Parts: sequence; structure tokens; C-alpha cells
Amino acid sequence: MSLSRRNDELWIEGCNARALADGHGTPLYVYSRAAIESAWRAYDQAFAAHPHLICYAVKANGSLAILQLLARLGSGFDIVSGGELARVMKAGGDPARVVFSGVGKRDEEIEQALEAGILAFNVESEPELERIARIASARGERARISLRVNPDVDARTHPYISTGMKENKFGIDIHAAEALYHRAAAMAGIEVTGLDFHIGSQLTELDPLADALSRSLALVDRLEAAGITLEHLDIGGGLGIRYRDEAPPTPAALAERLGPLLEGRPQTLLMEPGRALVGEAGVLLTRVEYLKSGHREFAVVDAAMNDLMRPALYQAWQRIETVAPEAVPARAYDIVGPVCETADTLGAERSLALRPGSVLAIHGAGAYGFAMASQYNARPRPAEILVDGDTAHVIRQRESFEDLWRGETLLER
Repeated sequence: MSLSRRNDELWIEGCNARALADGHGTPLYVYSRAAIESAWRAYDQAFAAHPHLICYAVKANGSLAILQLLARLGSGFDIVSGGELARVMKAGGDPARVVFSGVGKRDEEIEQALEAGILAFNVESEPELERIARIASARGERARISLRVNPDVDARTHPYISTGMKENKFGIDIHAAEALYHRAAAMAGIEVTGLDFHIGSQLTELDPLADALSRSLALVDRLEAAGITLEHLDIGGGLGIRYRDEAPPTPAALAERLGPLLEGRPQTLLMEPGRALVGEAGVLLTRVEYLKSGHREFAVVDAAMNDLMRPALYQAWQRIETVAPEAVPARAYDIVGPVCETADTLGAERSLALRPGSVLAIHGAGAYGFAMASQYNARPRPAEILVDGDTAHVIRQRESFEDLWRGETLLER
């Protein structure tokens, strides 16, 4: 296993977690290379019977070294900004394996993507389609596009990360998409190549995905009958991970569930997993600064909501444990950070044996951890470590105070 206990101490592959915290300081993000590569290969093997492309959702964790690992495996990438495209290319990713999602693509981002030669734009509205057509035509090109249809399917997940219902901002109503496909097919500057949907994140059931695919395939068949042939089907991502007691489906279970629907279909299948590839591969290490008793027991740690936003933003629960045993009684602590917000609680009422200096590991931190980190309260962002066997690579240096004001200027008078 990539994360294990040896003599009751936490190890990440062949590296002792306490030694990493002592050697590199805290807060500290630590990722397992083996876990990331194993998760990617599980998708690749599960869908081996069907032409496919795994397009990692860069928003989950865009660290260059992680993108580099995935590019070396042959991964594609799902991006939502020009900055993410730049990161993918810096890491050695192939732009011809990139799909560009997102509801607010700017002119310069569309130009950038056309210049790079991406696989497809996932178009989320009629005005966006018109903008892409205008820009591509002016360049004398045809932009490859998919329409992101909104199938109005309840993903049964947190409302903040549900994206496939008609009240969500994402995608084009599936009932309006057919007419827009016909319009797109007639546009100069546009080449219609695919259909895309993405119904949400942290999915723990397969029926919503199968329902969304069934509705989308009915549209594909109507388009085919009208002479609009698609090259690929993009089913998005969203498979969950285990934070607490969830039992998310595996890629193999997903392939088995969707297989009968895809049988005989010539289109290449695109998938956009993010959290499922990196979430469980990462931990955030943090050190206890103070133990504060009163109406509640507080453990004040050196990590905060600016380092890990999910608990404050989503009221998310992530497992927290000590990396080594402490010879003191366990108590029910609220694990809180130093940021001046009551929301700065990383975990409430956790039974832990703690003393000042104890090192904690917050699990499931590989996705939407550092990616959502900020410098709020003028706190430099943490370092990132990638563990490969018994070697720990520093893949991002801890920020300095100077990094806090990089790019700023003082007034001359």
C-alpha cells in the first residue's frame, strides 16, 4: 500500500511521515507517485476493450510534476483555463489530447487553445459557440468542438459540486442541444467532433452516470440519422473517493455498468477523472501548536483553511490521524487553524491523543487541496513533496514572505 502504518507510525511509500514533517517543515503536502500511477492505470485497464482517452481534470491538482507523471503515462487533460493549458504544456502534455471545458472562455484563451492545437472545446453555451466560430474563422481555421449537454440528471452529491441539472450553470439543455448541433455543423470555423457531459463530482453511485449516458446516446443517434457523425463521447469524470465511510465505485465497476450502453459504438470514449486519480494519493501534514481547553477542546495547528479549503467551503469531512503514537490520553478535539475565521476548522470532535508538537496527517488531500490554497492572512502556501519509493522529491518550494508581494509595487509618493 502507498500509505501504511509500521510500528504504529505513518509511512508514505518508503518515507516516514514524521521524518518528512521534521525535514521539510509543516504544513506540508505529500503525494505518492505509486498511488497516482496505479489509479490512472486502473482506468486505462478498465476501459481497454473500448477506444478511450483519459483526460485528467487539471483543476483537481495542477502541480507540474503530477501533470508530468500523467503525461508520461499517455494521459490527456481536461482544462478550464488558459493557465491550466500553459501548465499542461510546461509539464510536457500533448495539447492534441486536451479538452477545454468551462463556461467563461475568454477571447485570448480561445486563441491560445487554437494556437496550441487542442483536441476539442467543450462548448457550454450558444454565445460561446458563436465566439469560437468567429475567432477560428478569422484565423482561417476550424475549431473542433463538442457541445456539453446538460442531461438534467441528479448526481446525488453535494449541491456545490452537482453540475448536471437544469438549474446549474453548466452545459446546454439537452432538449435544446440538437438544434444547436445542426447550427454548429453549418458554421464556418467549426468542426463538430463530439458530445460531452459532466454531472458532478464525488459520485458514489453509477445509476446517474448511466442515466446521463443513455439520454446523451439518444441524442447521438438522432444526430447520426441527420448526417452529423461524432468522433468521441465524453462522459466527464466525478467518481468519488473514500473520505469517511463512502463506498465509491471502481473504474472497473464503471466500465461494467456502461459497457452494454457503449457496445458497438465506434466513438472514442473520453473520461475526465480528477479527484479519483489524485485524491487518496495525498496527505496534508500539520503540527500542533497549542492545546486549548475550555467549553471545547481545541488543537490549534499550523495548517489552516487557506491551505485546505474543503472543510470550510463544503463542510467536508476528512480523516485526521497522528503520524506517530503519543503517550497521553485521547480527547475529542476540534482541529483548528490560526486564520482569523470561525470557519477555520479542519475537523470537529476528533478523538486524538495529542501534545504540542504532535504531527497530524489529513487524508484525502491530494485533490482540491493545494489547488484551492491561497495566501489569506498573508500566509505563504505550503511546500509539496512527491514520494517515489524511499525518495522524497520537493516538487514545490515553500513560499517565502517575498512571494507574498511578488508583482506588487509601492507608491512613489
